[in-house]
Amino acid sequence: MQLAHAASGQHVSGPNATGPFPTAAPPTDARFTGQSPLVDVASGQHVSGPNVTGPLPPAAPLANARFTGLPQLADVASGQRVLGPGSQGDGLLAVQTALRDMGFAFHGAPDGRYGQYTARALQNFQVHASRTFPTVRPTGTLDAPTLRALDALAPAPGARGQSRALPSAFYDGQPVRVVVALREHRTFLFDPEGRLVDIFPNAAGATATPTRTGLKMVRAKLDQVAAEAAGARLWNDRHVFGARILDLSWADGRHSGEELHGTNAPALLGTDVSHGCIRHSNEAVLVLHDALSAGDRVAIVEHVDDPHLGVQVPVS
Repeated sequence: MQLAHAASGQHVSGPNATGPFPTAAPPTDARFTGQSPLVDVASGQHVSGPNVTGPLPPAAPLANARFTGLPQLADVASGQRVLGPGSQGDGLLAVQTALRDMGFAFHGAPDGRYGQYTARALQNFQVHASRTFPTVRPTGTLDAPTLRALDALAPAPGARGQSRALPSAFYDGQPVRVVVALREHRTFLFDPEGRLVDIFPNAAGATATPTRTGLKMVRAKLDQVAAEAAGARLWNDRHVFGARILDLSWADGRHSGEELHGTNAPALLGTDVSHGCIRHSNEAVLVLHDALSAGDRVAIVEHVDDPHLGVQVPVS
């Protein structure tokens, strides 16, 4: 949806309206009429004060090659548009693709049309980005602060992962192979040397059955046959746990009752819906199952800047 320039109100579009706004009303007080600089201020074209006078400076161009050369995103970056319900276009397609490549849940293929899965992915990204970029708010729409943060954090075109603001692969000084960030609904997999391997979307515990934070450990690995048997026994549904289960305990060996597992409801990734386990796509849980061994540690945190985590790690 094209929205009005915050100052001049040049254009708006959406399900119920499209086209130019009326010209900004001129000043009506006789003290200000006929004064060209004040007409410009009223229309948002000029700013003046004790320390500045003149036209508003142009917004800095986007730097990530994923987003350059797209007029729709140039308008967002300059504050002339906010993309939300009713929006579509190549710029939105580039944003959807970037969010997917960063491991945010996006059900289906990016299509350049704003919908519920775009809103969910944007909101999860905004929860993450707000820890580093304080002007970002979790609205689920694409405004200038959100796009600027995405421009800074998204990987180069064709790459997966994230350029910076990653969690550490250490929890209270102990190396971990996985960091689960609950509020942004992402799971980070590291290799044994602490380098980031990939990032996957997850679904976490519902409000009534939250996933508990802390240091966990892989207690057992269940293949598809065992996962289906557990699903049939516990939930009368062979496919509820998806393709694999990684059973977790607390790091000291106490029972936790939580698992990393697959899902038969991939459209719910990116939300809080489970009974405390951390769900992943079946493709992702196969990677996790193959990469991890019994005894490997898993850190479950609210945010990637959790104080228990150490310094940020480089991208491999």
